[in-house]
Amino acid sequence: MQWLRDMWTREGPGIPKDAPKRTGLALFAEILVREWWEMIKLNILFILAGLFVVTLPAALAAMARVSVALVEDRNTYLLWDFTEAFLRYFWRATAWGLALSGSLAIGLYAIVTYAAGARDNLLLSAPLTIALVATAFIAVLACHLFILMVMRDLPALRLLRLAALASVIRPLPALAALAFAASLWLAHILFYPVSVFMPATFNFSLGMFAVAFGVHRAAVMVLDLPNATQPHREPHARDAS
Repeated sequence: MQWLRDMWTREGPGIPKDAPKRTGLALFAEILVREWWEMIKLNILFILAGLFVVTLPAALAAMARVSVALVEDRNTYLLWDFTEAFLRYFWRATAWGLALSGSLAIGLYAIVTYAAGARDNLLLSAPLTIALVATAFIAVLACHLFILMVMRDLPALRLLRLAALASVIRPLPALAALAFAASLWLAHILFYPVSVFMPATFNFSLGMFAVAFGVHRAAVMVLDLPNATQPHREPHARDAS
């Protein structure tokens, strides 16, 4: 049974330290080729961890934690890292998941409602546009928030502020990552039943990896801002002197 244990606990493959550093889509493809087997196993872990539905946010956080490690080219011990992150972020991820899911549900309901009314009343096009922009922003915010949450332990309000800031600074990579994740499910639908095994093998993990890859730079940017993650401290009299 040693081979079975090693499959889930051994380090993932690395890259030569002298290899030229790739960026953009080339780096995305390089990591994907190198870590494809880890992503398949990560996909299976996510499905198993999210079977009870209420555990989905924590499973997403655990998958995000592993995906960030892949993006940063850190050693991963898949089963250990996933389980540790699942337990560590369970309550925080559940709370944020409920809040963000509720916000997205309200946004989608508003879009459907205003879109139906805009057919007969063009004045409803304005609130429809606002609903579309607001819902898209919430989706981008959710991407940044979950990635930031697993990158740094922050108070809830500070985490939300940094996620909002990252969403304003670099929204397009997050939107592109969400579009890529949506395309995976669109391909699953269009090519069914040939694509029947896509969700079980890589749809979830590849989608999360795309999100982590897309928002990682913005997350690092806001975390590196001066005093962004440090509490404000009033200067003492002796400091002023």
